[in-house]
Amino acid sequence: MAFSSSQGRDMERRQESRAGPRALAGNPQLCEGAVPRVAKQEQEKLSGVVKSVHRSLRKQYLEDGNFDKVWNQHCKDERKLGEYACAMKSLADNYWTKKCEGQSRIEWCLGVCRDYFFNGGKRKIIEKDARRAVLNSTFPLNYDEVLMSLNQNKEFHHSGKMRLLDVGSCYNPFLKYEDILAVGIDIVPAVETVHRCDFLNLQIRQPLQLAPEAVDIFLKNLRSPIESLHSELFDVVVFSLLLSYFPSRYQRWLCCKKAHELLALNGLLLIITPDSSHQNRHALMMKSWKIAIESLGFKRMIYSKFAHMHLMAFRKTSLKTTCDLITRNYPDMLYIPQDFNFMSEKGYSRTSYVRSERENEQLACTFSELPGGPFESDSRAGQTSTKSFYEFEEPILLMN
Repeated sequence: MAFSSSQGRDMERRQESRAGPRALAGNPQLCEGAVPRVAKQEQEKLSGVVKSVHRSLRKQYLEDGNFDKVWNQHCKDERKLGEYACAMKSLADNYWTKKCEGQSRIEWCLGVCRDYFFNGGKRKIIEKDARRAVLNSTFPLNYDEVLMSLNQNKEFHHSGKMRLLDVGSCYNPFLKYEDILAVGIDIVPAVETVHRCDFLNLQIRQPLQLAPEAVDIFLKNLRSPIESLHSELFDVVVFSLLLSYFPSRYQRWLCCKKAHELLALNGLLLIITPDSSHQNRHALMMKSWKIAIESLGFKRMIYSKFAHMHLMAFRKTSLKTTCDLITRNYPDMLYIPQDFNFMSEKGYSRTSYVRSERENEQLACTFSELPGGPFESDSRAGQTSTKSFYEFEEPILLMN
């Protein structure tokens, strides 16, 4: 029985369809449409592992209310944390390499740090502080003396490598850069180059009295598990997708407090937190975070909004933590949308949340500190462009 050429091609396509994925695997041209679908399914599976850990932690905290107890139990669940670490590493390696607005979050951190420490950004911002101090003083001040005191009489240009602590590092992405001495820590590391450390329970010791070269050797010789670190040890502390992991606002605030203690004067705290909403939707939340973190002795230097995350750089402006928790409850200001919008889960359903009087007062205080206009803030939160932007309340960094 004879077949036409078109009938033959139809039969071949039907056979290929019945053959399934394994038959398609040998033909790259036929696989091109199938790969994205399989990759998307794998990404959703990995994201589901991460989200389930976050939901479970929030649920336990809501039911128990004791964040110390809940966190300690969470840290003992090696199986769940191991799955979480593997999922996060796979997501970072295979799916988060796509850049937002021309930059990845790691490249954003690198750009901020290099401009600040190596390209004159630090000197410019401290010069501005010195001019302001001289102008606002009620008695004569020497500008040069003020300038040097604000930098502890050190050189403005950074010599040597930047000492960077990556908290919740998972796979230590900063390790490969030659101008960074990276120390990655996590409760359950995904790779051997990350040290095991529970940052919430980390003990802070007195500063090391060593030469810079000796400090570098000390950091290179750190071994797991890390239970304590010296204060004023790092130039940069990175919280990349970290703070939203914690179910309690106080835990988020405690992390920022520890970061302040671990940073040298004029060091940088870089915070990246996820948010796929448009730029203005959570502008009040970002303003609240700014007030809470600055209360510890920081000054926000840069704010940027990418498609799926907020990125902030804070500079340590005082050696001692300056937070006053008597007149203001600053930890409550480090809230995230998930604190209010609880998701229903099997065996647990909570569709609404009623804020206490204290929380209502705290939110009212937060809003009262906002500028008069709807988005008249230093963060330029009123801009609707999807491109990243930078506040110039302290104009030092021009990103490419």
